[in-house]
Amino acid sequence: MADRVFQFGARSLSLDCPQVMGILNVTPDSFSDGGLLYREGRLDRSELLFRAAEMVKAGATLLDVGGESTRPGAALVGGQQEVDRVVPAIEALVRELDVVVSVDTSTPAVMTAAAQAGCGLINDVRALGREGALAAAAATRLPVCLMHMQGQPETMQQAPGYADVVVEVMEFLQQRLLLCGEAGIPSDQVIVDPGFGFGKTLEHNLVLLNQLQQLMCLRAPVLVGLSRKSMIGALLDKTVDARVYGSLAAAVLALTQGAWILRVHDVAATQDAVKVCQAVRESCR
Repeated sequence: MADRVFQFGARSLSLDCPQVMGILNVTPDSFSDGGLLYREGRLDRSELLFRAAEMVKAGATLLDVGGESTRPGAALVGGQQEVDRVVPAIEALVRELDVVVSVDTSTPAVMTAAAQAGCGLINDVRALGREGALAAAAATRLPVCLMHMQGQPETMQQAPGYADVVVEVMEFLQQRLLLCGEAGIPSDQVIVDPGFGFGKTLEHNLVLLNQLQQLMCLRAPVLVGLSRKSMIGALLDKTVDARVYGSLAAAVLALTQGAWILRVHDVAATQDAVKVCQAVRESCR
């Protein structure tokens, strides 16, 4: 029987095995890798392509390009500045590598420009909540990833609260799925992300990870971003660059709960963990 597939424009990926998405932030201030792709204030395309090629060689099937930091307390970036950051990166990646390129943005103009540059997925932490975002995303005819976030990046970690974090995350994502359908985005073009670390305490994140499988009732593939996040640092008392092993443990737990895409900084290490998990799964078939 042929694999079930998810279409990203001209490219497709199997829904029957986990996928690894490498993070490429073309920003000066992202929490883990901000500024690493810059030289003298400009995007270093050679470094971008080198890092991207290494990720693909290590097993990344998607690369997520972001031009606006969404770390807690991050400042907003103007739309044109974000376009100027991400479009050259997307064009270079699409031209040089056989990989799905995703754009991490909430801005309608950036979605349009990124689609024209050849990206295959719109990954929005605001779940197409900005004015005009739903229409812009629908017009691109690209698949979208909808993430849950309580509040906005500037203030989201000040006092997050839920009566039931799992129920509220699911209800939010279900409502956004319905709105996508009304806007003309087919249900088979939507991925969901529970938004670990976005308007959630450590306890909220742990409960959400423990019950991640409940999101399967949304009937949409699940993407998770746990890599190097503050919840790992809080548990282990580790700095950002020392959270690889904790991130791998969280990734494995997410896989066992049904996650499909792992959005990570450390592609090679994560791919090793994925291969072990997949081998165990297949041995039981």
